[in-house]
Amino acid sequence: MEPDMNTQKPRPLQGRQLLATAATLGIAPWLLSACASAAPPARPSAPQAAGSRRRLGPLEVFPVGLGCQWRPGATPGVIVDSYSSRFDRTAAIRLIRQAVDQGVTFIDTAEAYGPFLSEDIVGEALQGIRDQVVLETKFGFDIDQVTGQRLPGGRNSRPEHIRRVVDAQLRRLRTDRIDVLLQHRVDPNVPIEDVAGTIKDLIRAGKVRHYGLSEPGLQTVRRAHAEHPMAVIQNEYSMLWRGPEAGVLPLCEELGIGFVCWSPLGMGFLAGGVNTASRFVAPDFRAISPRFAPEVLPANMALADLVRTWAQRKNATPAQLSLAWLLAQKPWIVPIPGTTNAAHMAENLGAASIVFTVDELQQLNAAVAAIRIQGERLPAAVMAMSGVEAPPKR
Repeated sequence: MEPDMNTQKPRPLQGRQLLATAATLGIAPWLLSACASAAPPARPSAPQAAGSRRRLGPLEVFPVGLGCQWRPGATPGVIVDSYSSRFDRTAAIRLIRQAVDQGVTFIDTAEAYGPFLSEDIVGEALQGIRDQVVLETKFGFDIDQVTGQRLPGGRNSRPEHIRRVVDAQLRRLRTDRIDVLLQHRVDPNVPIEDVAGTIKDLIRAGKVRHYGLSEPGLQTVRRAHAEHPMAVIQNEYSMLWRGPEAGVLPLCEELGIGFVCWSPLGMGFLAGGVNTASRFVAPDFRAISPRFAPEVLPANMALADLVRTWAQRKNATPAQLSLAWLLAQKPWIVPIPGTTNAAHMAENLGAASIVFTVDELQQLNAAVAAIRIQGERLPAAVMAMSGVEAPPKR
């Protein structure tokens, strides 16, 4: 997801297709997925790396997935992402099918994206090729399953609601099972044992294969995993936000849980899509993200400069370098950049062919750690939904 610092031949990227983050309570449209890339591919993608696979909990997938997070635009027939990059339904379907043709086997979406629109597009795109992919979607917000209206409850993971949502998701996705079902955000009013127990029943019924949590509290992970083994945790993670390294990643390693990165390109920042003069206005999500405020961008550009330097060293684009860095951290990490542009999608997949030596990775990790990013990663209302511990079971 993200502008201009191309290591090959610089070009303006104002039209960059960005898919960013977060489910907000009335601030932005319940976003949460990942990011795309910038610039023309410096190296070939998918077909050359198509043999690559990695473990994601009990699953095996191509190292780079595809995030599908879209909503209706103001103009009929137009589909936009969280930065108002746009295309139409036909182009969205074509993009997904091209991704699968080029080796992508992990597709992520959610009921909240639209709402319902992204799931519906994914379902149509996967007709005839459904068995070639691991399909991940999410529940957890209080959305009327008939009208799509967001209800005052905010989050809703009551067992009866989960069951209604899953039945509706299966219809929208035109499938008989969901490979990975994620709780989009922990519900502070529902014990996680009730959530995991309900999903366990759905697994027994054949409607769901595996499950996971997004942005959960660490104790909630342990409790859910004890109720039924978890496959995946999905959190924001990139060079721009390394918070999972403190607790979530060690816990995943301990429990054998795979890790999916949303916003792996830092909303365009790591793909070269931001500079010190960048200014954002609504509905661009970065307009309300503190780390993109004008007063902190000059300091934060040190990281963008580092990424550009290393991309040149590895004969890659900044986006490819940034995704490859994530892949190098653990063998069970899968980023899910999103885009509305087929060339950017192919570029992202090229990250799977980039390899760091032990010495290179040590150098790069040390250089990234030495840079202090200024500004919170998300607006306060969105941050309040991350790291939440579910209430105890009574």
